Amino acid sequence: MKPIINLLTFILIFLFTGVFAQNSENPWHVGLSFNVVDVYPTGAKGSDPFAPQGKLFEDAFNVSDHWNFGGPTISLSRSIFNGFSIGARVSLNLIKNIDGVDNPNYPYFAAGGYFKQTFFNKKRLKPFITLGYGISDIDYTNTKKIELLSKNTSRNFNGGLGFDFRLTQFAGLTLETTFLSPTENFGVKHFRHQFGFYYSFGSKDSDKDGVPDDKDACPEEPGLKEYDGCPDTDGDKIPDIKDQCPEDFGTEIMNGCPDIDQDGIADKDDECPDQPGALALNGCPDADEDGVADKDDECPNEAGPVENKGCPWSDTDGDGVSDNEDACPEEAGSAENNGCPEISVEVVKTLNEIATNINFAGGSDRIQGKAVMDALNEIKTLLDNNPNGNLIIEGHTSSDGAAEANLILSQKRAAAVKAYLVKLGVNPDRLKTEGYGEDRPIADNDTPEGRTLNRRVQFRTDF
Repeated sequence: MKPIINLLTFILIFLFTGVFAQNSENPWHVGLSFNVVDVYPTGAKGSDPFAPQGKLFEDAFNVSDHWNFGGPTISLSRSIFNGFSIGARVSLNLIKNIDGVDNPNYPYFAAGGYFKQTFFNKKRLKPFITLGYGISDIDYTNTKKIELLSKNTSRNFNGGLGFDFRLTQFAGLTLETTFLSPTENFGVKHFRHQFGFYYSFGSKDSDKDGVPDDKDACPEEPGLKEYDGCPDTDGDKIPDIKDQCPEDFGTEIMNGCPDIDQDGIADKDDECPDQPGALALNGCPDADEDGVADKDDECPNEAGPVENKGCPWSDTDGDGVSDNEDACPEEAGSAENNGCPEISVEVVKTLNEIATNINFAGGSDRIQGKAVMDALNEIKTLLDNNPNGNLIIEGHTSSDGAAEANLILSQKRAAAVKAYLVKLGVNPDRLKTEGYGEDRPIADNDTPEGRTLNRRVQFRTDF
């Protein structure tokens, strides 16, 4: 009973290890082999047909006298890592050839677990060695019926060597020789030679491309092993999973996309794929370098602003002020006057002649008197007749009073005149005011007449 318990323990360890071991490609292997049992170097000696005799390998390959061709060996193993695997197997046979025994007919049974180390695991022909532990039984009772466990069952350590020859990814041939050495005195040392087939399984391959799902980066799409199971539809050596243009042959630097004009912008992002261009313009050229792509530039050979569709602004009146900034685009003017013509010298002279009638009382900025109001109405009419050009209204004072107070008073006088003209209908944008106090007299401040003339306003055009 103890051999059975030991064997079951070993098999449980094998199964537990197999379930939790590292997964590999088709990790499970099932084998079916024909086995040959050679009980040499034992033979007839007195009443014990299995008494040791001869040397271990002295007559090992005496096929006709020693080899017993018979039943199958069934094995199941699982790959762990780097060609190392663990497995269990069962063998049946019928012993009919024993040196010195006439007409033996002993049932044979063996079972156990083993460790297997395969070398050159990626090659087609793969040598291996095995080490194992199990039980074996050669029933002396000659019942012609196999009893898996008789009173002659013994435990054994075993070791072997062999070759696996891979026919396909999943199947191949196996050849192995194992020597089984019992631990009990009544046990029988013997060789077991095996030749048969194996089949590998265990890794799911949903897309049937030969790459198991656990290693397949594209498990739902048939692909190539060199691309971890992913397809390369356009054949550009960039798998579709990394290819931004999987149906167009491209380059690695373009992430699998083509770049016909070689401007460093993939055709799928290039608005001008046949012409080298700049990244800022989505791959389109800009001949005049004005920031407007030639395809959108109405003047591709002349630099111009984006808001004018790449064309330079025109200057209809030729005054040096472009139409977009010219308040009078059809009349030549000055830049200082926003492209509009200035008020002529003659008009300004006339304005100042009329302004001699605009006088103020001492210390006052009040507009009063019929003569003053008539003069302002006349100025308004003159400005209406000359709608272009702007004016500065200057305010002045006599020297009466403090200079700081006179400066403020002059500013108020200019502002009062502007307010009156605006009230009459003059565009306020045409008028600007400045005050100069008593600094610019036109008459002698020592006489009453002179002081009256200095309390005045004047007009000029330079803003």
